[in-house]
Amino acid sequence: MRKISLTLLGMYLGILSAFSQGADTANYKSRKLQLDEVNFVSSYYHQDGNNSAVTGGIGTEKLSDFANTFELKLSKYDRKARKHSYGLELGIDHYTSASSDKIDPSTITSASYSDTRIYPTLSWTLQNEKKKSSIGLAASYSQEFDYTSVGFGASYTKASKDNNREFGLKFQSYFDQWHIIYPIELRGYNEDKNENPNRNSFSLSLSLAQVINQRLQLSVIAEPVYQTGLLATKYQRVYFKDGSLNSETLPDTRVKFPIGIRANYFLGDKIILRSFYRFYADGWGVKAHTAELETPVKLTPFVSISPYYRFYSQSAADYFAPYQLHNFSDQYFTSDYDLSKFNSHFFGTGIRFAPPRGVLGIQHVNTLELRYGHYSRSTDLQANIISLQIKLK
Repeated sequence: MRKISLTLLGMYLGILSAFSQGADTANYKSRKLQLDEVNFVSSYYHQDGNNSAVTGGIGTEKLSDFANTFELKLSKYDRKARKHSYGLELGIDHYTSASSDKIDPSTITSASYSDTRIYPTLSWTLQNEKKKSSIGLAASYSQEFDYTSVGFGASYTKASKDNNREFGLKFQSYFDQWHIIYPIELRGYNEDKNENPNRNSFSLSLSLAQVINQRLQLSVIAEPVYQTGLLATKYQRVYFKDGSLNSETLPDTRVKFPIGIRANYFLGDKIILRSFYRFYADGWGVKAHTAELETPVKLTPFVSISPYYRFYSQSAADYFAPYQLHNFSDQYFTSDYDLSKFNSHFFGTGIRFAPPRGVLGIQHVNTLELRYGHYSRSTDLQANIISLQIKLK
């Protein structure tokens, strides 16, 4: 499975009993299912470095990824004046990875050198405007050459009467099954025939958002995660001090605990300061800090730019060591630099067009946004990403 540092996915958790109420026929408006919004996002990502985990912490990390996501949003009201929102998202990524091709260097190009990942997601949200609460359910699927994943989730939100405060609760679970692949040198030799090919992940998200005044909004988010199963990537090599070789081996459980705070401050009508800080710790010894700042600025009523910067710093996992620095007696071992000590910088800008008559005069093309970012890591990994988003309403 590919290594890309800049990806996130999520789904939702809810409580159905919050919406048990009698019909409110006085406020009922007959609504047919209608199309609210269509979003298309396309991005190109490229990275390069010299610490590939596939070859034991040395060697090329060159990787390119072309990703496309298409999303439909629909809605309708029921007889109780509750809003039902439906989402259909389809993502398709195609990547090439020079490091993955080193699983079996004797081949010119192996199945792992390039692959296409397909990941559809279905979601449903029920919003009770009278009670100022909503619930949601979602299901997702993802497949690559070495694994498949099925995800489920649900959500619940509750706002205060004046809409100045909102509590959110989300739960998500992913059930992954690996097609276990060993480096060519270890096949039939160091393979564990009883290796569990499954990996399960469960996360809970608790959030509290508060409007402080007309200019300042704050939110606090805690997102504990529990993982169990095969958490090592078995085709990643580890070389020991004595020159021997084995496949990456890691504990079969991992607990993660990130907690963050977000603050948005409105500097008049044209400038917004969006800031975020997160502290992260896990059961493998990794501790990390993230600080972000994005500043959207309106150049005209219909054009804005959004420069942004993110700083990230983490300590090494207890089980990490570089090439040929592990002891053969170690119980767990990895040379994956994603688990090493490093600092990173991610910066760039976006430009957004939202003219009232539509982009290029096309009325239904509501918004067009271009974004570019550059990622730099202290381990000499460099990456660039450019994306295009088009919104139709």
